[in-house]
Amino acid sequence: QVQLVESGGGLVQAGDSLRLSCTASGLTHSTYARAWFRRAPGKQREFVAGILWNSGATVYADSVKGRFTVSRDSAKNTVYLQMISLKPEDTAVYYCATRRSSSLAYPKSAGLYDYWGQGTQVTVSS
Repeated sequence: QVQLVESGGGLVQAGDSLRLSCTASGLTHSTYARAWFRRAPGKQREFVAGILWNSGATVYADSVKGRFTVSRDSAKNTVYLQMISLKPEDTAVYYCATRRSSSLAYPKSAGLYDYWGQGTQVTVSS
């Protein structure tokens, strides 16, 4: 049984930092990409950042470039999202997801991912 477990969310003030973690277990296939998405209240789930598992190449949404950093620890099967200079508009439930198969371009659509975590709440107060 595949499980992705996120942790690290919380309530912070604008300008603060948080680091989210997502550890996978039960994966029987290799990982091509792992990504972070978020869903703010009343909005659709959106891509935040992603990483190609083998090369470590990263991709970011324009809204978080320069503030968020995605990284991975292959030995721990864990992906991280370091978030700095948080803004109230970053408030959302953050989900990690994993994709098995390769693609020509980095997959930013939620429908392209095979497994999802349960999400962790990040709330940024002004």
